[in-house]
Amino acid sequence: MAAVRNDEEKLGAMDRAVLLNQTSVTLFRLRGLSVNPKIQMAVFVMFLIFYILTLIGNILIVITIIYDRRLHTPMYFFLSNLSFIDVCHSTVTVPKMLRDTLSEEKLISFDACVVQIFFLRLFACTEIFLLTVMAYDRYVAICKPLQYMTVMNWKVCMILGVALWTAGTIHSISFTSLTIKLPYCGPDEIDNFFCDVPQVINLACTDTHIIEILIVSNSGLISVVCFVIIVVSYAVILMSLRQQISEGKRKALSTCAAHLTVVTLFLGHCIFIYSRPSISFPEDKIVSAFFAAVTPLLNPIIYTLRNEDMKNALNKLIRRKEK
Repeated sequence: MAAVRNDEEKLGAMDRAVLLNQTSVTLFRLRGLSVNPKIQMAVFVMFLIFYILTLIGNILIVITIIYDRRLHTPMYFFLSNLSFIDVCHSTVTVPKMLRDTLSEEKLISFDACVVQIFFLRLFACTEIFLLTVMAYDRYVAICKPLQYMTVMNWKVCMILGVALWTAGTIHSISFTSLTIKLPYCGPDEIDNFFCDVPQVINLACTDTHIIEILIVSNSGLISVVCFVIIVVSYAVILMSLRQQISEGKRKALSTCAAHLTVVTLFLGHCIFIYSRPSISFPEDKIVSAFFAAVTPLLNPIIYTLRNEDMKNALNKLIRRKEK
């Protein structure tokens, strides 16, 4: 009996040693977008311009909406949230990517990687829910205009705002927790320029099929379901527009077209990345780069250049600042 007990203690000590070795990874290496110095410099300049324009454009939208009382409506309340999310979403990945393009070793600590995953998931999932809520807002405004201020009153808007941020936080915490609990003993190279769950779990020293199924069934399902809801909402809107006057139809179509453009590009990335197993494709980096740097820039371009109310409010704000 004593011999058996000693053997069990030895095995327990060995298991603990293995576990410590499995969780010994403290740094990850990011491959980045390219190893070619000329391409890296071109990427740096291009994405720096995108990032600066994203910050300026989205911050201007938020300031303009706060400043102009005529824009204190549900539509612009959600639009200001979208601009805020786009600034945060871009900031999670682009500054690190810009710094890495000028560095030989593209390193990120395990803790920083986890933080990046958390906020990337938070802002991405929250934006998906926000775009769905914005589609519902346009549906009520166009299809049921007489009931709009009753259905979409400020209490409802605040509840929807809190709900979508809460849902995004829960989603982010759940997937970040799953990622942290996995053992990592090497390799330590992430085939991308930022940390995300699919790439990181591939480095785990254990079977991750269950987590991959959870990613597809959760993130992929959320993206697909929200996309279907949005498309159905706008299909109903387009059917309703047949009975409206030409000027109202033109303005509504412009708004719907802008929203659908943002939705298609944003959710298209989510469906492409999260609706399949964690297998790397050459196109992943291009899609991820577009998602991180270009999509957040589309919001100020589409919602200001195609929106007369925003352009008038922005011009009014600029004229007052010049006085």
